[in-house]
Amino acid sequence: MSERDDEEREFDIKWADGAEHKEPSARARMLAARWKENPPGPVPFRADPEHVESARRSSWVSTAVVLGCVAAVIVLLGYINFRAPY
Repeated sequence: MSERDDEEREFDIKWADGAEHKEPSARARMLAARWKENPPGPVPFRADPEHVESARRSSWVSTAVVLGCVAAVIVLLGYINFRAPY
């Protein structure tokens, strides 16, 4: 092939978007074949209110633990710097 042939075969995004048919990905084909025999059931968009309340409690506990650890490290570093002779 010559350089001239390469220049004539230059493709751009407009050419690709203008294609008549786009083949689905392998995963899309696999899921379509699986769902043809056994379609998936409905999935709720939001969690149940019971789960949300328990998650809030645990998030407050985890936040308190993290802030407590940060405060302990700050106090420990301050104590070490206070005792260290320069």
